[in-house]
Amino acid sequence: FRIMAGKVKWVTDIEKSVLINNFEKRGWIQVAENEDWNFYWMSVQTIRNVFSVETGYRLSDDQIVNHFPNHYELTRKDLMVKNIKRYRKELEKEGSPLAEKDENGKYIYLDFVPVTFMLPADYNLFVEEFRKNPSSTWIMKPCGKAQGKGIFLINKLSQIKKWSRDSKTSSFVSQSSKEAYVISLYINNPLLIGGKKFDLRLYVLVSTYRPLRCYMYKLGFCRFCTVKYTPSTSELDNMFVHLTNVAIQKHGDDYNHIHGGKWTVSNLRLYLESTRGKEVTNKLFDEIHWIIVQSLKAVAPVMNNDKHCFECYGYDIIIDDKLKPWLIEVNASPSLTSSTANDRILKYNLINDTLNIAVPNGEIPDCKWNKSPPKEVLGNYEVLYDEEMAQSDGTDRDLRGRPGQSTGVKGSRARDSGKPVLTTWK
Repeated sequence: FRIMAGKVKWVTDIEKSVLINNFEKRGWIQVAENEDWNFYWMSVQTIRNVFSVETGYRLSDDQIVNHFPNHYELTRKDLMVKNIKRYRKELEKEGSPLAEKDENGKYIYLDFVPVTFMLPADYNLFVEEFRKNPSSTWIMKPCGKAQGKGIFLINKLSQIKKWSRDSKTSSFVSQSSKEAYVISLYINNPLLIGGKKFDLRLYVLVSTYRPLRCYMYKLGFCRFCTVKYTPSTSELDNMFVHLTNVAIQKHGDDYNHIHGGKWTVSNLRLYLESTRGKEVTNKLFDEIHWIIVQSLKAVAPVMNNDKHCFECYGYDIIIDDKLKPWLIEVNASPSLTSSTANDRILKYNLINDTLNIAVPNGEIPDCKWNKSPPKEVLGNYEVLYDEEMAQSDGTDRDLRGRPGQSTGVKGSRARDSGKPVLTTWK
């Protein structure tokens, strides 16, 4: 499909013959074209080929690509959890107040990912945790798949039929040694609207990891299940109850092709403000922003911060009935196809605004510029976190209070109904 032809100018020096023979078959998707300019949106696999040592490709200063070389440090389910766990431990070693724990040993501020284990590596640890609460429900996901593929729920150890024990070594191994899974404690008390479970799909643009600079897209949306939620164990196999992925829900009998089972984030805000109050709603969205920034900070040290790269992530957030947000996963290639008319408008604007930040004013790209575009080109994006600006403005800016929270010195906390509240989301 054609987008902003003639306005967004995207330069590539790779010869057409090389492009056709080596790239188009490997996932380059042509997005915009006119007489003079071409822009190609690269697939995840193509990025691996471009940055692979074996291929020997070298990008020039006027070439910019839409993924970081090792984006999977955040977007693979197992690596995301591993990096967040490492980040917590590092903050704990540093004595950071962000790593503070409660009397039960739980992180007060950094508890935003459900308890998760990698299988088969952590099988024994998982069994130990499972037996502490044998009535709990867990969700199993293949690490490298998307769109809800291969996901299933369990509430008994015997239900993990895709896995088996090696009788000789007595170690836990998968039938397919190539495919790893994560198993996470299922959020069985999700916030329901109209009796149905939903999650949030939010778009976050990262222009650089060191220093970290990221933008939140204001036009995210909620994805609803088509069947009313029930925690009943008899419905564990009904993915229309538990998984919000459009790729799954669109096959349901109750799927609505007009609205696609989606709400805008602004509609969710209005609903929560009218049912829970404005202050509580502001606090919820601040906590969501906090989660996103901390997840990016967790992977920043290990990310290959190539100057030719930017990335638009699709964040999946679930809110429980206590209005606590949970980070479920981060998508490297959030769907840009449209299932409804509103979807088409949203994603058109998303691509347009993303390109205008990556290449301000439609000028020839220059990977050496400081990647801090003027406000007028942000469109529906807003700056979520700018590490450079926060450092230059001192701790007051970095630790400023958010709506509903008190501003204080580093590490201080406000009291709200007897519970500690973080004075800052940064």
